[in-house]
Amino acid sequence: MIARLALALLASSACAGALAGEYRASSYVFGTIAQVTVIDADETRGRAATARVLNEFDRMHRDLHAWKSGELVALNRAIARGDTTVHTTGEIAALIVRAQALEAKSGDLFNPAIGKLVGLWSFHRDRPGGPVPDAEDIARLVAARPRMSDLRVEGDAVTSVNRSVQLDFGGYAKGHALDRAAELLRESGITNALVNVGGNAMALGRHDDRPWRVALDAPRGEGLLATLELNDGEAVGTSGDYRRYYEIGGKRYSHIIDPRSGYPVGGVESVTVLVSAGAGAGALSDAASKPIFIEGVKGWKEAAGRMGISRALLVDSDGIVHVTQELRARLRFGDRARLAVK
Repeated sequence: MIARLALALLASSACAGALAGEYRASSYVFGTIAQVTVIDADETRGRAATARVLNEFDRMHRDLHAWKSGELVALNRAIARGDTTVHTTGEIAALIVRAQALEAKSGDLFNPAIGKLVGLWSFHRDRPGGPVPDAEDIARLVAARPRMSDLRVEGDAVTSVNRSVQLDFGGYAKGHALDRAAELLRESGITNALVNVGGNAMALGRHDDRPWRVALDAPRGEGLLATLELNDGEAVGTSGDYRRYYEIGGKRYSHIIDPRSGYPVGGVESVTVLVSAGAGAGALSDAASKPIFIEGVKGWKEAAGRMGISRALLVDSDGIVHVTQELRARLRFGDRARLAVK
Protein backbone atom coordinates (compact mmCIF):
# COMPACT_ATOMS: atom_id res chain seq x y z
CA MET A 1 0.00 0.00 0.00
CA ILE A 2 1.52 3.31 -1.08
CA ALA A 3 -0.25 6.60 -0.53
CA ARG A 4 0.97 9.83 -2.06
CA LEU A 5 1.39 13.06 -0.10
CA ALA A 6 0.90 15.98 -2.44
CA LEU A 7 -2.18 17.96 -3.49
CA ALA A 8 -4.13 14.88 -2.54
CA LEU A 9 -3.13 11.58 -1.04
CA LEU A 10 -4.26 8.76 -3.29
CA ALA A 11 -4.32 5.41 -1.51
CA SER A 12 -3.59 2.56 -3.87
CA SER A 13 -2.18 -0.90 -3.57
CA ALA A 14 1.43 -1.46 -4.46
CA CYS A 15 0.42 -4.86 -5.74
CA ALA A 16 -2.85 -5.96 -7.28
CA GLY A 17 -6.09 -4.70 -5.74
CA ALA A 18 -7.03 -3.75 -2.21
CA LEU A 19 -6.83 -6.06 0.76
CA ALA A 20 -9.85 -8.03 1.89
CA GLY A 21 -11.71 -5.97 4.45
CA GLU A 22 -10.26 -2.68 3.16
CA TYR A 23 -12.71 0.22 2.93
CA ARG A 24 -11.92 3.62 1.49
CA ALA A 25 -13.92 6.82 1.30
CA SER A 26 -13.13 10.46 0.63
CA SER A 27 -14.65 13.92 0.69
CA TYR A 28 -13.69 17.52 -0.08
CA VAL A 29 -13.16 19.48 3.14
CA PHE A 30 -10.77 22.19 4.38
CA GLY A 31 -10.16 23.13 0.76
CA THR A 32 -8.62 19.76 -0.05
CA ILE A 33 -9.31 16.04 -0.40
CA ALA A 34 -9.67 14.00 2.78
CA GLN A 35 -9.41 10.24 2.52
CA VAL A 36 -9.96 7.52 5.10
CA THR A 37 -8.79 3.94 4.51
CA VAL A 38 -9.79 1.28 7.04
CA ILE A 39 -8.89 -2.40 7.26
CA ASP A 40 -11.33 -4.45 9.31
CA ALA A 41 -12.79 -7.92 8.97
CA ASP A 42 -16.23 -6.59 9.97
CA GLU A 43 -17.53 -4.86 6.84
CA THR A 44 -20.38 -3.11 8.64
CA ARG A 45 -18.05 -1.72 11.31
CA GLY A 46 -15.46 -0.63 8.76
CA ARG A 47 -17.92 1.24 6.58
CA ALA A 48 -19.64 2.83 9.55
CA ALA A 49 -16.32 4.02 10.98
CA THR A 50 -15.22 5.69 7.73
CA ALA A 51 -18.61 7.39 7.39
CA ARG A 52 -18.44 8.60 10.98
CA VAL A 53 -15.05 10.22 10.39
CA LEU A 54 -16.09 11.94 7.17
CA ASN A 55 -19.29 13.23 8.76
CA GLU A 56 -17.19 14.72 11.55
CA PHE A 57 -14.89 16.31 8.98
CA ASP A 58 -17.91 17.96 7.37
CA ARG A 59 -19.01 19.33 10.75
CA MET A 60 -15.51 20.64 11.50
CA HIS A 61 -15.30 22.22 8.05
CA ARG A 62 -18.44 24.25 8.80
CA ASP A 63 -17.56 25.26 12.36
CA LEU A 64 -13.89 26.05 11.74
CA HIS A 65 -14.18 27.79 8.36
CA ALA A 66 -12.66 31.25 8.61
CA TRP A 67 -14.58 32.78 5.70
CA LYS A 68 -18.06 31.21 5.60
CA SER A 69 -20.74 31.66 8.23
CA GLY A 70 -20.03 29.44 11.22
CA GLU A 71 -18.74 29.48 14.77
CA LEU A 72 -15.27 30.80 13.91
CA VAL A 73 -16.58 33.59 11.70
CA ALA A 74 -18.94 34.65 14.47
CA LEU A 75 -16.02 34.86 16.88
CA ASN A 76 -13.91 36.86 14.42
CA ARG A 77 -16.71 39.35 13.84
CA ALA A 78 -17.17 39.85 17.57
CA ILE A 79 -13.43 40.46 18.04
CA ALA A 80 -13.45 43.00 15.19
CA ARG A 81 -16.37 44.83 16.84
CA GLY A 82 -14.42 45.05 20.06
CA ASP A 83 -16.85 42.94 22.07
CA THR A 84 -15.50 42.59 25.59
CA THR A 85 -16.20 38.87 26.03
CA VAL A 86 -17.34 36.39 23.42
CA HIS A 87 -18.61 32.89 24.09
CA THR A 88 -17.59 30.29 21.53
CA THR A 89 -17.54 26.50 21.29
CA GLY A 90 -15.42 24.38 23.56
CA GLU A 91 -13.60 23.06 20.50
CA ILE A 92 -12.57 26.52 19.30
CA ALA A 93 -11.57 27.60 22.80
CA ALA A 94 -9.35 24.53 23.12
CA LEU A 95 -7.84 25.14 19.67
CA ILE A 96 -6.95 28.70 20.68
CA VAL A 97 -5.20 27.53 23.84
CA ARG A 98 -3.21 24.87 21.98
CA ALA A 99 -2.34 27.29 19.19
CA GLN A 100 -1.07 29.78 21.76
CA ALA A 101 1.38 27.20 23.08
CA LEU A 102 2.56 26.38 19.55
CA GLU A 103 2.90 30.08 18.70
CA ALA A 104 5.11 30.60 21.76
CA LYS A 105 7.35 27.66 20.81
CA SER A 106 7.66 28.93 17.25
CA GLY A 107 8.73 32.44 18.21
CA ASP A 108 5.41 33.77 16.85
CA LEU A 109 6.01 32.33 13.36
CA PHE A 110 3.09 29.93 13.71
CA ASN A 111 0.36 32.55 13.94
CA PRO A 112 -3.28 31.70 13.14
CA ALA A 113 -4.24 35.27 14.19
CA ILE A 114 -3.19 36.81 10.84
CA GLY A 115 -6.41 36.05 9.01
CA LYS A 116 -6.65 39.65 7.79
CA LEU A 117 -3.32 39.26 6.02
CA VAL A 118 -4.52 35.99 4.47
CA GLY A 119 -7.59 37.81 3.19
CA LEU A 120 -5.57 40.79 1.96
CA TRP A 121 -3.48 38.44 -0.20
CA SER A 122 -6.73 36.77 -1.41
CA PHE A 123 -5.73 33.30 -0.18
CA HIS A 124 -9.18 32.94 1.38
CA ARG A 125 -10.70 32.51 -2.07
CA ASP A 126 -11.44 29.12 -3.58
CA ARG A 127 -9.09 30.16 -6.39
CA PRO A 128 -6.61 32.78 -5.19
CA GLY A 129 -5.35 35.07 -7.90
CA GLY A 130 -4.27 38.46 -6.67
CA PRO A 131 -3.91 41.32 -7.12
CA VAL A 132 -0.77 41.86 -5.06
CA PRO A 133 -1.84 44.01 -2.09
CA ASP A 134 -0.71 47.57 -1.60
CA ALA A 135 2.49 47.80 0.47
CA GLU A 136 0.89 50.33 2.82
CA ASP A 137 -2.00 47.98 3.60
CA ILE A 138 0.45 45.16 4.36
CA ALA A 139 2.53 47.42 6.60
CA ARG A 140 -0.56 48.57 8.48
CA LEU A 141 -1.63 45.01 9.34
CA VAL A 142 1.91 43.98 10.30
CA ALA A 143 2.18 47.02 12.59
CA ALA A 144 -1.04 45.96 14.36
CA ARG A 145 0.82 42.77 15.42
CA PRO A 146 -2.12 40.36 15.72
CA ARG A 147 -1.02 37.35 17.76
CA MET A 148 -2.63 34.40 19.48
CA SER A 149 -1.28 35.76 22.76
CA ASP A 150 -3.65 38.72 22.35
CA LEU A 151 -6.48 36.37 23.31
CA ARG A 152 -7.56 35.36 26.81
CA VAL A 153 -9.58 32.16 27.25
CA GLU A 154 -11.61 31.15 30.29
CA GLY A 155 -13.80 28.14 29.65
CA ASP A 156 -15.62 28.98 26.43
CA ALA A 157 -15.24 32.76 26.94
CA VAL A 158 -12.73 34.57 24.72
CA THR A 159 -11.42 38.11 25.22
CA SER A 160 -9.14 39.92 22.79
CA VAL A 161 -6.93 42.93 23.51
CA ASN A 162 -6.32 43.44 19.77
CA ARG A 163 -9.18 44.03 17.34
CA SER A 164 -6.85 43.19 14.43
CA VAL A 165 -6.86 39.52 15.43
CA GLN A 166 -8.70 37.40 12.89
CA LEU A 167 -8.41 33.67 13.42
CA ASP A 168 -7.73 31.41 10.46
CA PHE A 169 -7.01 27.80 11.40
CA GLY A 170 -6.18 26.83 7.81
CA GLY A 171 -2.66 25.87 8.88
CA TYR A 172 -3.87 23.86 11.84
CA ALA A 173 -7.35 22.41 11.23
CA LYS A 174 -6.17 19.55 9.02
CA GLY A 175 -3.87 18.24 11.73
CA HIS A 176 -6.58 18.67 14.34
CA ALA A 177 -8.85 16.64 12.06
CA LEU A 178 -6.30 13.81 12.04
CA ASP A 179 -6.32 13.65 15.83
CA ARG A 180 -10.10 13.68 15.91
CA ALA A 181 -10.29 10.95 13.26
CA ALA A 182 -7.92 8.72 15.21
CA GLU A 183 -10.06 9.20 18.31
CA LEU A 184 -13.26 8.27 16.49
CA LEU A 185 -11.72 5.25 14.75
CA ARG A 186 -10.40 3.85 18.01
CA GLU A 187 -13.79 4.43 19.65
CA SER A 188 -15.32 2.43 16.78
CA GLY A 189 -12.96 -0.49 17.40
CA ILE A 190 -10.76 0.16 14.35
CA THR A 191 -7.08 -0.62 14.90
CA ASN A 192 -5.74 -0.41 11.33
CA ALA A 193 -6.33 2.72 9.26
CA LEU A 194 -4.70 5.53 7.32
CA VAL A 195 -6.21 9.01 7.38
CA ASN A 196 -5.06 11.73 5.01
CA VAL A 197 -6.19 15.32 4.84
CA GLY A 198 -4.47 17.09 1.95
CA GLY A 199 -0.85 16.20 2.65
CA ASN A 200 -1.19 15.48 6.38
CA ALA A 201 -1.54 11.81 7.25
CA MET A 202 -1.77 9.63 10.36
CA ALA A 203 -1.46 5.86 10.57
CA LEU A 204 -3.19 3.49 12.94
CA GLY A 205 -1.84 -0.02 13.25
CA ARG A 206 -0.54 -1.65 10.07
CA HIS A 207 -1.43 -2.34 6.47
CA ASP A 208 -1.65 -6.12 6.53
CA ASP A 209 1.82 -7.42 7.50
CA ARG A 210 3.78 -4.15 7.24
CA PRO A 211 3.55 -0.48 8.20
CA TRP A 212 1.49 1.92 6.16
CA ARG A 213 3.57 3.46 3.41
CA VAL A 214 3.21 6.97 2.00
CA ALA A 215 4.97 8.65 -0.89
CA LEU A 216 6.15 12.24 -1.03
CA ASP A 217 5.79 13.75 -4.49
CA ALA A 218 8.40 16.18 -5.75
CA PRO A 219 7.08 19.74 -5.24
CA ARG A 220 7.39 20.66 -8.90
CA GLY A 221 5.69 17.56 -10.23
CA GLU A 222 8.87 15.74 -11.18
CA GLY A 223 7.73 12.37 -9.91
CA LEU A 224 8.45 10.66 -6.63
CA LEU A 225 10.70 12.34 -4.08
CA ALA A 226 10.72 9.64 -1.40
CA THR A 227 8.68 6.99 0.39
CA LEU A 228 8.12 6.70 4.12
CA GLU A 229 6.71 3.97 6.33
CA LEU A 230 4.47 5.18 9.16
CA ASN A 231 4.29 3.36 12.46
CA ASP A 232 1.18 3.18 14.63
CA GLY A 233 0.11 6.68 15.71
CA GLU A 234 2.76 8.58 13.74
CA ALA A 235 1.76 11.64 11.74
CA VAL A 236 3.41 13.28 8.75
CA GLY A 237 2.67 16.76 7.48
CA THR A 238 3.75 18.65 4.36
CA SER A 239 3.46 22.34 3.54
CA GLY A 240 4.29 23.53 0.04
CA ASP A 241 4.29 26.60 -2.16
CA TYR A 242 2.38 24.55 -4.76
CA ARG A 243 -0.80 24.06 -2.75
CA ARG A 244 -2.34 27.54 -2.79
CA TYR A 245 -0.53 30.12 -4.85
CA TYR A 246 -0.74 32.43 -7.82
CA GLU A 247 1.77 33.97 -10.18
CA ILE A 248 1.91 37.60 -11.26
CA GLY A 249 4.66 39.00 -13.44
CA GLY A 250 6.48 35.66 -13.33
CA LYS A 251 6.65 35.66 -9.51
CA ARG A 252 5.00 32.99 -7.39
CA TYR A 253 3.04 34.09 -4.31
CA SER A 254 2.34 31.23 -1.91
CA HIS A 255 -0.24 31.08 0.89
CA ILE A 256 2.42 30.71 3.62
CA ILE A 257 2.90 34.25 4.94
CA ASP A 258 5.70 35.45 7.19
CA PRO A 259 3.89 37.38 9.96
CA ARG A 260 7.01 39.52 10.50
CA SER A 261 6.95 40.99 7.01
CA GLY A 262 3.38 40.32 5.89
CA TYR A 263 4.62 38.82 2.63
CA PRO A 264 4.47 35.25 1.27
CA VAL A 265 7.63 33.25 1.89
CA GLY A 266 10.03 32.63 -1.00
CA GLY A 267 13.03 30.37 -1.42
CA VAL A 268 11.26 27.18 -0.27
CA GLU A 269 9.18 24.69 -2.23
CA SER A 270 8.08 22.35 0.55
CA VAL A 271 8.63 21.20 4.12
CA THR A 272 7.76 17.79 5.55
CA VAL A 273 7.82 16.78 9.21
CA LEU A 274 7.35 13.41 10.89
CA VAL A 275 5.86 13.40 14.39
CA SER A 276 5.96 10.53 16.88
CA ALA A 277 2.78 8.98 18.23
CA GLY A 278 1.21 10.87 21.09
CA ALA A 279 -1.52 13.30 22.05
CA GLY A 280 -1.85 16.05 19.44
CA ALA A 281 0.53 14.41 16.96
CA GLY A 282 -1.69 15.34 14.03
CA ALA A 283 -2.01 18.98 15.03
CA LEU A 284 1.74 19.26 15.56
CA SER A 285 2.44 17.72 12.14
CA ASP A 286 0.34 20.47 10.57
CA ALA A 287 1.53 23.41 12.66
CA ALA A 288 5.27 22.64 12.88
CA SER A 289 5.89 22.74 9.14
CA LYS A 290 4.93 26.43 8.92
CA PRO A 291 7.69 28.05 11.06
CA ILE A 292 10.24 25.71 9.45
CA PHE A 293 9.04 26.84 6.02
CA ILE A 294 9.14 30.52 7.04
CA GLU A 295 12.68 30.36 8.43
CA GLY A 296 13.88 28.87 5.14
CA VAL A 297 17.23 27.34 4.28
CA LYS A 298 19.23 29.36 6.80
CA GLY A 299 17.12 28.77 9.89
CA TRP A 300 15.00 25.69 9.24
CA LYS A 301 16.85 23.37 11.61
CA GLU A 302 16.65 25.84 14.48
CA ALA A 303 12.94 26.32 13.82
CA ALA A 304 12.42 22.55 13.87
CA GLY A 305 14.27 22.32 17.16
CA ARG A 306 12.09 25.00 18.73
CA MET A 307 9.00 23.02 17.71
CA GLY A 308 10.41 19.80 19.15
CA ILE A 309 10.82 18.26 15.68
CA SER A 310 13.88 16.09 15.01
CA ARG A 311 12.64 14.61 11.72
CA ALA A 312 12.20 17.29 9.08
CA LEU A 313 12.86 17.84 5.39
CA LEU A 314 13.01 21.06 3.35
CA VAL A 315 13.14 21.38 -0.43
CA ASP A 316 14.56 24.75 -1.43
CA SER A 317 13.69 26.78 -4.53
CA ASP A 318 16.52 25.10 -6.44
CA GLY A 319 14.95 21.70 -5.79
CA ILE A 320 17.70 20.66 -3.36
CA VAL A 321 16.60 18.51 -0.43
CA HIS A 322 17.78 19.42 3.07
CA VAL A 323 16.93 16.76 5.65
CA THR A 324 17.79 15.90 9.24
CA GLN A 325 19.69 12.69 9.83
CA GLU A 326 16.77 11.35 11.89
CA LEU A 327 14.33 11.63 8.99
CA ARG A 328 16.83 10.66 6.31
CA ALA A 329 17.20 7.30 8.06
CA ARG A 330 13.45 6.71 7.61
CA LEU A 331 13.12 7.80 3.97
CA ARG A 332 13.78 5.95 0.73
CA PHE A 333 14.61 8.58 -1.84
CA GLY A 334 13.92 8.37 -5.53
CA ASP A 335 16.80 8.41 -8.00
CA ARG A 336 16.18 12.02 -8.98
CA ALA A 337 16.29 13.47 -5.44
CA ARG A 338 19.02 16.09 -5.09
CA LEU A 339 20.27 15.87 -1.51
CA ALA A 340 22.24 18.69 0.05
CA VAL A 341 25.75 17.62 1.00
CA LYS A 342 26.45 18.22 4.71
